Amino acid sequence: MELPQNNSEWYARGLRFSCTQCGRCCSGPAGFVWFTPAEAQQIAEHLGIALNSFYEAYARKLRGRWSMQERDSVSGRDCVFLTRDRAGRAACSIYPVRPAQCRTWPFWPENLVTPEGWRRAAKSCPGMDRGRFYPIEQIRIIRDSNP
Repeated sequence: MELPQNNSEWYARGLRFSCTQCGRCCSGPAGFVWFTPAEAQQIAEHLGIALNSFYEAYARKLRGRWSMQERDSVSGRDCVFLTRDRAGRAACSIYPVRPAQCRTWPFWPENLVTPEGWRRAAKSCPGMDRGRFYPIEQIRIIRDSNP
């Protein structure tokens, strides 16, 4: 096999990921779920509410940017849109219009810097290194689509 053109792309042979619906990417320590104004509009439309109602009910401004609100749960802090069924499987109540930050997990730049970074993230995400295969071209597209 040919060596990758860019040595920093240690994942040149691709990676595997399949969501297990554990919800760990949407829950845990307090954090941020950043979204853009265009994403806010899409979410408000999906929920059937006015844009200002979306911001009032579901958003918070932090560090000069907008993030989803969180709520306390047995897992720590959950994204306000995280739901769980009786079996404990997690789901996103705005899945079709979820922000890019959510759509691009686990192919975030910080997870892809080194193999160690990927392994560190995989410790809390049972879907990493399993399931669907993503070739490097697709990883690049996903990685670069997170604003």
